[in-house]
Amino acid sequence: MGIAKMERNGVNLHLRMSSAAKFIALLVWLAVVGDFALANGTSLDNRATVIVAVGAAGEEDFGKDFLKWADFWLKASDKAGAKHVVTGLGPTNAATDLSLLKQALSDEPINSTSELWLVLIGHGTFDGKEAKFNLRGPDLSATELAGWLKPFHRPVIVINCASSSGPFINKLSAPGRVVVTATKSGYEQNYARFGQFIAAAITDPMADLDKDGQTSLLEAFLIASRRVTEFYEGEGRLATETALLDDNGDSQGTPADFFRGVRAVKKTADGGTVDGLRAHQLHLVRSEQERKMSPELRARRDELELAIAQLRDSKSNLGEEEYYRRLENLMLELAKLYSERTGPL
Repeated sequence: MGIAKMERNGVNLHLRMSSAAKFIALLVWLAVVGDFALANGTSLDNRATVIVAVGAAGEEDFGKDFLKWADFWLKASDKAGAKHVVTGLGPTNAATDLSLLKQALSDEPINSTSELWLVLIGHGTFDGKEAKFNLRGPDLSATELAGWLKPFHRPVIVINCASSSGPFINKLSAPGRVVVTATKSGYEQNYARFGQFIAAAITDPMADLDKDGQTSLLEAFLIASRRVTEFYEGEGRLATETALLDDNGDSQGTPADFFRGVRAVKKTADGGTVDGLRAHQLHLVRSEQERKMSPELRARRDELELAIAQLRDSKSNLGEEEYYRRLENLMLELAKLYSERTGPL
């Protein structure tokens, strides 16, 4: 048993309580402070950039599909107020699509709190060693893209909607980066439909699984994966694509069937941390409350929420008092962050 002392609006609250009860009281207080911060936060310019690379169509029907998917991302970018760049749709008699994509990335700040979304729409290939995204002219290899992204110290999201895209996770996985692929390996080489469904889900209110008024990248990934499964089942066909998400930098990737709701309920074979925590913090189109937060506040809040989630996952390895002691410290820091941003209540 311990004594917790909290001050709010000049009123001292002395409570004799267990560690669990202290946490519950703190959580209630934090909710009040957090809501106040969200309601009074000052919106700063923190526009995301969405770069959509449309690959070589190969066939006319595929090209029509890719245009529709690219248009979904354009509309999503407009709704989000994001900077939008598209390559692969202009004339091919000047610079190659590969050089234009490289230039689009080079034009972006490498140090920023704003998100950089890179969406690859098209076909892919894999020769047993290197996965590539097919462009008009020279293709983009996973190794090449990894080199282009290495200098970036900002939130980077790569969504590769192509067939044979699985190996991009091995090359691109890094701390602070989220990578989504339409396939789990380079040998899933048939036309991938995942791109259609994630493009539609990224702004779909029905994809908001936790009902917080915004659709996270994790939620869009889960809904898109579900719709891919439904498509193949409806056609009576064997599925030839399994999407993966990697957001913890371990180069493994996690399929949608590891999740129940937005929580991972399965563990990896080696017992490692599963993905999804960071992806659930990323929203291309943010809710009204989320938009009121400054980039700095949002970034620090996300760090603390990740630490809390990771602590929760390790609860079974800690004693109750130790677990709640650590949790209380993190929650107090989160409350302090909100209070410093808005001033005393």
